[in-house]
Amino acid sequence: MSRPFGTATELERRRRQAVDAVRQGHSPETVARVVGVNRVSVYRWLAAARQPDGLAAKPQLGPTPRLSSQQLQTLDGLLRQGAQAHGWPNGLWTCARVAEVIRRQFLVPLHHDHVGRMLRARLNWTPQKPRRRARERDPQAIDDWKTFTFPRIAEAAQQRDAHLVFLDESGYMLTPTVRRTWAPRGSKPVLDSWDRRDRLSAISALTVSPRSRRLNLYFDLLPDNTNIRGEDVVDFLRRLKEHLGGGFTVLWDGSRVHGRSRHVRDYLAAHPEIVAETLPAYAPELNPDELVWGWSKYSRLSNLAAENTDRLRDQVIDELSHLRKRPDLLRSFMDKTELTPAA
Repeated sequence: MSRPFGTATELERRRRQAVDAVRQGHSPETVARVVGVNRVSVYRWLAAARQPDGLAAKPQLGPTPRLSSQQLQTLDGLLRQGAQAHGWPNGLWTCARVAEVIRRQFLVPLHHDHVGRMLRARLNWTPQKPRRRARERDPQAIDDWKTFTFPRIAEAAQQRDAHLVFLDESGYMLTPTVRRTWAPRGSKPVLDSWDRRDRLSAISALTVSPRSRRLNLYFDLLPDNTNIRGEDVVDFLRRLKEHLGGGFTVLWDGSRVHGRSRHVRDYLAAHPEIVAETLPAYAPELNPDELVWGWSKYSRLSNLAAENTDRLRDQVIDELSHLRKRPDLLRSFMDKTELTPAA
C-alpha cells in the first residue's frame, strides 16, 4: 500500500481531526467518507488514540545517505581546490567529474544526476557562470590602492567639500543579452530579435556627497551607433558639475577617452576644481558604476528583444531612472567595492 499524500505533520493532523469528529458523535463511516479513507483506517486510528502518542507523526527517514557528514566536509574541501588540482585541464566542475572524485576518494559510485541533487541539497553548491579576471592585474597594487591611496583621495575630497564621482561607460545592444528563464519542460523559449549590431553608448556616474554621503546616479545616452569620444566625456563632466553645484573628484579607469584624451586634459586643466584619479588597472570591481551596467543589462534588461533602438533607449532610460530612486541598491553597489569614503 502506498503512503498517503502529505507530510508526516499533515497526516497526523488529519488523524486527530478524524478521531475528534467520531468523539463528537459522527459515525466512523461518515468520517471515513469525508476524510477520503477506508473506514478500517478510522477504526485503527481510534484504537491508536487510546495509546500515548498513538497518533503522533512518524516521519519516514528514507534511505541512508551514501556519504556521511564528515565525508561531505572532505568533499567540499576537495572541490574547493578546483578541477585542475584533480587532473582536469580546465576549471570546470561537472556532475560527472564530481562523481569521479567521489569514486576515487570514497570508493562510492554515484550517478551524476544524484550528484547534482546532493551538491544542491547537502553542500549548498549551485551551477554558476565564472567571472573572468585578467592575468595582468597586480593584486598587491590593488590592495595598496584600496588601503592607502583611496583613503587619501576620499579625505582630500572631503576637505574640499567635493563629491566623489565614480564614472564609467558602457553600451546596450539591440541584440538581447540572453539569460536562462523558466519554461515548460521540452519547450525551449525563443526570442525573435534582429540580428543587427545597432547599439547605444552610455555614460553614467555614481556620486557620493561630501557630508551626508548621499548616493545618486547620473547618466546620459549618446545618439544611435556612436562611439564615446573625449568630447562626450567633457560634455558629461560639464553637466555633472552644474548638477552637483561645484567641483568634485572623479575616479575612472585608464581608458583613452579619459586621461589620454586631449579634450579631457584641456578641460581638466581649465577647471582645477575637478580632480581626476585613475583606478588601478584591471580592477573593475573597485568601480561601483560597473555594477550599474551589470544590474541593468544582465538583470533588468535580459532577454529584451527590442523592436528598434528607440524602444531600447526608452527601456534603458526607464531602468536607470528607476535605479536613481533606489538608494539601497546604489549603497549595495558601493558596499560591494569595499571602499569606505572618509567619515
